[in-house]
Amino acid sequence: MTGKIMGHNYETGRLNLPFVGLPTFAKAPYQPDWTKIDADAAILGAPFDFGTQWRSGARFGPRGIREASTLFSFGHAGAYDHEDDQTYLADTRIVDLGDADIVHTDTMSSHNNIESGVRTILDADALPVILGGDHSINIPCIAAFSNHEPIHIVQIDAHLDFVDERHGVRFGHGNPMRRAAERPWVTGLSQIGIRNVSSTAKDGYNEARKFGSDIVSVRQFRAMGLDSMLARIPKEINYYVTIDIDGFDPSIAPGTGTPSHGGFLYYEILELLDNLARQGNIVGVDLVEVAPDYDHTGSTSILAAQLLMNLIGRIFAYRHAT
Repeated sequence: MTGKIMGHNYETGRLNLPFVGLPTFAKAPYQPDWTKIDADAAILGAPFDFGTQWRSGARFGPRGIREASTLFSFGHAGAYDHEDDQTYLADTRIVDLGDADIVHTDTMSSHNNIESGVRTILDADALPVILGGDHSINIPCIAAFSNHEPIHIVQIDAHLDFVDERHGVRFGHGNPMRRAAERPWVTGLSQIGIRNVSSTAKDGYNEARKFGSDIVSVRQFRAMGLDSMLARIPKEINYYVTIDIDGFDPSIAPGTGTPSHGGFLYYEILELLDNLARQGNIVGVDLVEVAPDYDHTGSTSILAAQLLMNLIGRIFAYRHAT
């Protein structure tokens, strides 16, 4: 059987298997010139982990996720999902911009470089998809939306990350949701998966609720069900989705600096994000805290890549359907 699929001819062209070539995200085109972004979604690495309080290593998250994403790069005609009877990503233009420049030991310069990259993506009318890095990289990502429409943040995480200041630290990976809540363009937060012992003390939870945060644990999520969870998230607005890989159970995501047992499984979050993309407009995504060196099987990076591929596919499938 012969035939061209998205410009590829299996008989005469390159097969281009996942282990061949350069490992950009999903083997998408690399665009080093950030003034020439012409895409639906732009991938930006933020290999920064100076904000960690225990195990570092998330600086290698962008490389790990990109490498893992090549597993899903052989769908020349998009990604067909027989359960949905839907082909995703067939017409979605993705480019990989490489990484924001990180200045070792200099948090503010590194964060500024990340913010500049996200602003550039937004100015090009593309969806920013940011590969962390520790969760502090969310701070510059949210800062980049200052000139855009208001956003509601949906956070998938084991930890609240709502510390205001501790020993002078305001921009570590325990602070991002507090910094986000202070932004006038952030209309609210849905913090999902928060569980067990946490880096945020009780006063932080009290402060989060004063800011209007809706805090839901994994057990509460499961008890209420998906539909009830979705009903708690405002509809028909702009969402920014921030996914800490430790929101998942370490049985499927051990490669992270702060694992927490009792976490989500893959389909719980995929179905949440699928429905979120239907009931509102996801305008930004970051996925953080993947630390490949703690997972020699590579399953954590594969989980991150698979989730992002499915999320990007659904965002644009539902946008094009409206």
